[in-house]
Amino acid sequence: MILTVTLNPLLERRYIYLKIFFNKGNRNGKVELTAGGKGINVSRQLNNLNIDNLAFTFLGGNNGKLFKDILLKEKINFTAIRTLNETRDAALIINESDKKISTFFGCNTLITEKEVDEFKIKLEKIIQNTEIVVFSGSSPCQTANSIFPFGIEIANKYDKISVCDTYGNHLKDCIKAKPTIMHNNISEIESSINILLRNEKEILNYLDYLYDAEIKQSYITNGAKATYSSNFDFKYKVENPAVYSVDPTGSGDCFVAGIVYGFHNNLTYEETLVIASSLGAANAGRFETCNVSHNEIEYFKPQVKISTIGKKIRKLNVAQN
Repeated sequence: MILTVTLNPLLERRYIYLKIFFNKGNRNGKVELTAGGKGINVSRQLNNLNIDNLAFTFLGGNNGKLFKDILLKEKINFTAIRTLNETRDAALIINESDKKISTFFGCNTLITEKEVDEFKIKLEKIIQNTEIVVFSGSSPCQTANSIFPFGIEIANKYDKISVCDTYGNHLKDCIKAKPTIMHNNISEIESSINILLRNEKEILNYLDYLYDAEIKQSYITNGAKATYSSNFDFKYKVENPAVYSVDPTGSGDCFVAGIVYGFHNNLTYEETLVIASSLGAANAGRFETCNVSHNEIEYFKPQVKISTIGKKIRKLNVAQN
């Protein structure tokens, strides 16, 4: 089983209009409630890939109740620590005529020290019975910053694969905890640890930094631009498929789901890169978040171009006559 961990879930209220008029009232909009948060998105996509998974998160207040109902309706398997404070929400205003989305986020949930301790105790118990642990998304507040580094160390303790896809001022602590796999987009890295990744050389240097930190695989995405990755000290550049971007929200989470899919199915590193990149591209071309089908993956796979940078893996032909 795969475990996804989300510290900062998001109840999305989507207001959908055929056309939006500014500086005047807009009526007859369709309202949809959806469950967001990076780890939740990963779980949704893993469901679409037929991979058994459990989502672990914080939920509280009326928003938390609505969130649970959505997860149950989507058949996303989950468990949660209840919080005294309300689960955060956001309003997404969608203009169908020009396929544009404006998002207005509410306040992050304040997590108490007691709730953090409860989360850690339960997290360690669950990790022991999982294959891969995915730590995704931001931390909602200072008190919750220790959870991801703690979880990564616990995964290492029980010899589990850990995937870390986070940002913020706890990112350095997550790196020090030595997850098996790291994924970030460039803007998250730059804002979290105060460095600039302006060109290929600086990106490759950062991949070296992660390898020196004993992280086995690293992935750096940048929207539609090239993805850079490393498998130990072997580096790759990925040219992503061209796609008309409708809403790129969740494309990084689809990418992470692709990484997990590759590990779970014992695919090669390059096969995994192709699937992860195809998932990210397909997601960007749709309004629904992390709901990509196998057919969409197959459509984009031939468009993913992978090249090696520097040191190359020597491939042996071991076929017998």
